[in-house]
Amino acid sequence: MLIFAITRLVPGDPAIALLGQRSSEEARAQLRIELGLDQPVWLNFEAFAEEGPRGLVRAQYPIYMSRLVRGDLGRSIFSRIPVTESLRSRFPATIELTLFAMAFAVFVGVPAGVWAARHRGKIQDTAVMTLALSGVSFPVFWLAIILIYVFAVTLGWLPPSGRLSVATQLEPITGLYVLDAILRGNGAALVDALRHLVLPALALGTIPLAIIVRMTRSSMLEVLSQDYVRTARSKGVIERVVVNKHALRNALLPVVTVIGLSFGSLLSGAILTETVFSWPGIGRWVYDAISARDYPIIQGGVLFVAFIFVLVNLIVDLSYALIDPRIQYS
Repeated sequence: MLIFAITRLVPGDPAIALLGQRSSEEARAQLRIELGLDQPVWLNFEAFAEEGPRGLVRAQYPIYMSRLVRGDLGRSIFSRIPVTESLRSRFPATIELTLFAMAFAVFVGVPAGVWAARHRGKIQDTAVMTLALSGVSFPVFWLAIILIYVFAVTLGWLPPSGRLSVATQLEPITGLYVLDAILRGNGAALVDALRHLVLPALALGTIPLAIIVRMTRSSMLEVLSQDYVRTARSKGVIERVVVNKHALRNALLPVVTVIGLSFGSLLSGAILTETVFSWPGIGRWVYDAISARDYPIIQGGVLFVAFIFVLVNLIVDLSYALIDPRIQYS
């Protein structure tokens, strides 16, 4: 309901966006009728006076909800392609970028947080936390532009946009280009897909990386001060085993929670990253729809991202029982 209301409050007319500023009012009115935009937004009281309760729901929101409960997200105003079909074609690009960004954040953030906790108050700790604070402070779009300028424009090491080079041939299977290249045995496409992923994954993963570092450090400091850790050290257990076996696993619960929240945030926060890097995923798709006042795409895209966010956090909650045997779900 909130997204439906916000899309209608944003200034702009889809009929003008589709037909252009020089179109006639008659053509615009006809298009609004075809798209159903001539009906009242919430309830049709005029039809209610003539037809009774059945006419009351002849309005945009009741019609939208009646389709939504059947799994119909509508059709794009511009392309007339069903929103669900566009979601299926664009979601693999977004999930691939999100997975690589999250992998970067986790595999760098967790060891960095543990290392900072082991060297609490020392220069190593200060350096890691300074970098973490800087990572949270950098806007995603600014960092993306800097990465493109340095590594694509100045050094020419990595491509600045897209998922594959024009000359690279790859027949998709799953829509995840890295996986598809492996399944096809196409080494050139695999290298090309990975090169295109580096910059957007770094830009998108920087903020969750910083958050994971800080949470890991805080959780590890709390666990390292527990009695069982001191007991293990007093028994002569080597420091590596104390940290990795006894401390880290007990410190993972809050870290896993942050990872789950960050993963969901990456799906929604990918709009800026995908726009800057011309990445053909859900984020850029929704951004273009906002510019064009394409209501069905905006509503369907936001609803889908919200669903994925809730699903990911449900999976995270269920994973607690695997991490900590003391937690059981009945």
